[in-house]
Amino acid sequence: MRIEVSVANPLQYETPALVVGCFEDEQDQLFLELDAALGGLLQRLAESREFSGKKGTSRLIHTLGKFPAERLLLVGLGKKKELGRERLRQAAGNAVQALRTARVASFGSALHRAGELPDGIEAVAVGMLLGSYSFDLYKTKEKEQRFSFDTATVLVASEAELDEQRQAAGRAEILCEAVALARDLVSHPGNVVTPVYLADTARELADRNGLECRIYEQDELEQMGMNALIGVGKGAAIAPRLIVLQYHGGKGRPTVLVGKGITFDSGGISIKPGAGMEAMKTDMAGSAAVLGTMEAAARLRLPVNLVGIIPTAENMPDGNAFKPGDVLTSLSGTTIEITNTDAEGRLILCDALHFAQQFKPAAMVDLATLTGACVVALGHEASGLMGNDQRLIDSLRRAGEESGERVWPLPLWEEYGEVMKSDIADLKNAGSRDGGSITAGWFLKQFVGETRWAHLDIAGTAWNDKPRPYAPKGATGVGVRLLIEFLQAR
Repeated sequence: MRIEVSVANPLQYETPALVVGCFEDEQDQLFLELDAALGGLLQRLAESREFSGKKGTSRLIHTLGKFPAERLLLVGLGKKKELGRERLRQAAGNAVQALRTARVASFGSALHRAGELPDGIEAVAVGMLLGSYSFDLYKTKEKEQRFSFDTATVLVASEAELDEQRQAAGRAEILCEAVALARDLVSHPGNVVTPVYLADTARELADRNGLECRIYEQDELEQMGMNALIGVGKGAAIAPRLIVLQYHGGKGRPTVLVGKGITFDSGGISIKPGAGMEAMKTDMAGSAAVLGTMEAAARLRLPVNLVGIIPTAENMPDGNAFKPGDVLTSLSGTTIEITNTDAEGRLILCDALHFAQQFKPAAMVDLATLTGACVVALGHEASGLMGNDQRLIDSLRRAGEESGERVWPLPLWEEYGEVMKSDIADLKNAGSRDGGSITAGWFLKQFVGETRWAHLDIAGTAWNDKPRPYAPKGATGVGVRLLIEFLQAR
């Protein structure tokens, strides 16, 4: 879908459909003008409660030539005092879902005019673009019947705001293309997205955006002593990699982003149950978020320095695979007893986090589909957040609220580390089920040194089992908008 911005009066704009926002408790001037043009129809719908303006609702009406738009799509915004960027994003997503059902490919929108939020157009554009996303690459049947959007034209009131709003729409398009990149990577099957595929994607991303890219292969990882990363990948036919991307857009020390890149997780020798194992192609969602963020930051020309680090491997069982009871010596020199090969994400991350310290980061954030325990704790509404610096944690929380990719803090008290102590090594890689997301975060904390660090457990937010307003069923691309919001605030 393309987003265009045009100066036009909604009542005089010719389009297959016109999208407008409606409040539950108040009727704005545009609503009243549309109602008058339709002979009081909108008021009658409100009085009969056929359309009340509640959030999450919509109503498509044929105008029957009463004004140039062929259809009018009313989108509920809820109570006016509750309107914010996220409510607009959700309303825009609901709008494109309704228009998809009606197979309306091009439309005009005055949705941002409700409430007149300063950044309303960008929020609406994001909701529409992400809501129109689909992943159909591997579907070969009935291609000619598939529906796709063409153009959404946002209608602004005056030439004076045209350039500014076009820039806002342009920013939204860049951001959503980066989210789409992350969604695509997570959606591809594991026989396509391998450590080699992620490395090639990073090289292509670097080439088109002028980034530095370095891929560390198996022999280099061995020389460096990245034995935790190597250990996880030993059972796979494809060797692990370490991907490092650098974006130089500002001055000072960089922010380092680390993304877990397990392209398929069978559980290894501690193999997972067969039911649902196909979803383990998503265990590289952290790496997808880092790649998407690097792409967006470069294209938006954010005035920051960024380093993206992705340790990537497949966790597979064979005669060479690492085993429960093995002891691995990590890059930091810390020894780790393996008690569960399905707790592999923290192993590849611990080497990457120690490696990242050479960049002397101002802050470091890792993202990982790390634990099922986080899904038990927070469900699918928020990512788990842990860290060693309260200001960094607070900044990420604010970014989560602004972006709609919410996070929720969990404690990292030292007492949680008691279950991670080994009888024969410095640490073990898995403790008890109790507080599993926290003990995993505590494990990672041992490898960040004095660096300001935060950990995002996105196990519950990287994939939707049911559609949401602007995140269809499947990969969400979570992390990209959160991190860009966080970086912009910095």
